[in-house]
Parts: sequence; C-alpha cells; structure tokens
Amino acid sequence: MRPDPASAIEACAWLEKAAQDLRVAEVDLAASPPLVEDAAFHAQQAAEKALKGFLAAHDRPIRKTHDLVGLGAECVEIDSTLEPLLRRAGELTEFAWRYRYPGSPDPLSRGEIVDALELARQVCDAISAKVAVVGT
Repeated sequence: MRPDPASAIEACAWLEKAAQDLRVAEVDLAASPPLVEDAAFHAQQAAEKALKGFLAAHDRPIRKTHDLVGLGAECVEIDSTLEPLLRRAGELTEFAWRYRYPGSPDPLSRGEIVDALELARQVCDAISAKVAVVGT
C-alpha cells in the first residue's frame, strides 16, 4: 500500500517530532541534576507522536488526545502485530499530565524514567519501521 504524498509528508513530520522528544528526554536525563519528570513527559510525547505518525501514514484522522491506549488501539486495528508493544506503551499515558503541574504525586526514580524512555524508543523504532514499509 502506498500512502498519498500528503499522508507520507504528514507521517514524516510526526516522526521527526517524536525523534525530537526522545532527544529532549535524553538531554533532560543528562542534566545535572536530571530533569526526571520533564523526561517522562517527553517520553510520553515521543510515543504519542509516533502513533499519530502511523495513523497519518495510513490516512487516518489524528485526534487531539494524549491517550496512548486509545491511539494504540487505533493503530492495532491497522496492524495487529503492534498490539503487545502498544499495550505496554499505554502506561506512558499518565506522563502527559501527572508531573506537569505543582502538587505532583510520588516522584519518579531515574530507573523508572530510563525504562519509560526505552519503551518510548521501542515504540518510535517500531512505528518508524512500519511507516518505512508503508512508504515503499
């Protein structure tokens, strides 16, 4: 299946933004002291933007949502092989809002965010590979 050129351009734009969020999360972790909660937000954002890129590549509407469970379900309707990974990625959803405002609950450990960032990276890599296949 070949997406129309506009869909391919939009998908690439989403994936570029996802890659930027991964990079920002890595910079946040390298800061002294590490900006762990900000890194968590960018990990979630990277996964969200990758999923929206996948939907764009398949000419599906992009909803204004941070819900990775719902976005993941839409992606799985297109490609069921993504289901195990995207089910796990749903746990990143709360990072879109949980640590963005004062009064946040229990702080994240560096290990927790390293794991979250690795999961976001896996989502981005898997989606990038699928989008590259769609574009061929």
